[in-house]
Amino acid sequence: MRLSTQSFPRPALDSRSGAALVEFALVLPLLLLILMGALETCSMLYLKQTLHIAAYEATRVTLVPNTTSAQVNFAAQQILNDRRVQNATIKITPSNWTTAPINTFVTVRVDAPSNANFAVPLMFFRNQTITGQSTMMKEY
Repeated sequence: MRLSTQSFPRPALDSRSGAALVEFALVLPLLLLILMGALETCSMLYLKQTLHIAAYEATRVTLVPNTTSAQVNFAAQQILNDRRVQNATIKITPSNWTTAPINTFVTVRVDAPSNANFAVPLMFFRNQTITGQSTMMKEY
């Protein structure tokens, strides 16, 4: 008994057989650029929000009677250390905030360089200083 080996006709390969691969190869760099840009933007927003939170907490400490600048810096530095922010600077304005009169606005500004705080500093936010700031009124 002989088995019949019936062959089925294969569809002819058309001219679009490799088009999907070529299109993917052309679009992949654009997709990767968009992805990296989105990641860098998210990192920048995270850093900016962290600096704002650190400035806010430090400003709250300035409003407590008999606090020192070391206590203010410590409050901000705790937040910055928890979020692994590197090379940040903290500035309190006015510098004589402990002896300033009532109803004086006290501002704490926290700056950090973008290059030291991004996992992969790409082209969009390279060599920039990101700032967070908070202002409150002295009421005592």
